[in-house]
Amino acid sequence: MISVVVPVYNEEKNLPLLMDRMEAALRAMERPYEIVFVDDGSRDRSLEILEGFVGRKGVRVVELTRNYGQHSAIMSGFSIVRGRIVVTLDADLQNPPEEIPGLVRAMEEGSYEVVGTVRVMRQDSLFRKVPSRVVNAMTRRITGVRMTDWGCMLRAYRREVVDRMVESQEYSTFIPALATLYAKRMTEIPVSHADRHGGVSNYTLARLLSLQFDLLTSFSEFPLKVLLYLGTLLAFGGMALGLLLGVLRLWYGPAWAEYGVFTLFAILFFFVGGLFLALGIMGQYVGRIYHEVRKRPRFTIRKVHGE
Repeated sequence: MISVVVPVYNEEKNLPLLMDRMEAALRAMERPYEIVFVDDGSRDRSLEILEGFVGRKGVRVVELTRNYGQHSAIMSGFSIVRGRIVVTLDADLQNPPEEIPGLVRAMEEGSYEVVGTVRVMRQDSLFRKVPSRVVNAMTRRITGVRMTDWGCMLRAYRREVVDRMVESQEYSTFIPALATLYAKRMTEIPVSHADRHGGVSNYTLARLLSLQFDLLTSFSEFPLKVLLYLGTLLAFGGMALGLLLGVLRLWYGPAWAEYGVFTLFAILFFFVGGLFLALGIMGQYVGRIYHEVRKRPRFTIRKVHGE
């Protein structure tokens, strides 16, 4: 069985066409399938439309109690899937559902555990492309896995990998990177990319920044190491500068030192700014530890329609 998990948040304009195209693509494969839609606290008619799909072959709808975010929504879908191969797909139709058979074929022919995708002729704006490249480069650096496009959620996973991700119970995570911890054989295939069919993107600049922080703090201690090295460098630099100013004061006399007041202020502001930056990054880690210790669920399912 093939399971397709689709997170949905305010996508009422895209859902009817998405359902028809996805159903046609899966039927053409001539094998058992299921479609798991996850309503992530939508505020429009998305849930009403999804409930209308219940009764069509293999369709179930997971209704969450509120908006938890894309990755938590996908995890809630992972928790109830039945298929041996699980495909994730966004609801905005930028990644065509017709690409699903290609992912399944690549996984089975190569005995892969994870099949990622690379968006060809990407149709997003520069505002989306630049942050995406930053996330891709950072993810490659953190995971050590040389995949090209980490931001495309059209991906396929073996059921064993999905089960391990669900069991991990991490409060906040980045699913494509998390999968690399539990998979050995991975590959990528090219897929087409289209303009959004309807509605607007739910990924604002704030969400992109939040995703980047999740990636950094959930999978790496790199920011803390940078702070350690930077703090050491600044400490030695500060001592060297103090020694230099003392020597110059003795050499040129007290009058010379008065003209360095603003330089000292600039240096002070630099150190204070660095201190607050360090506290902010450390606070992110402490906050995540706080969330993990409380053991609150990543998502809460109100109801599974079509169960």
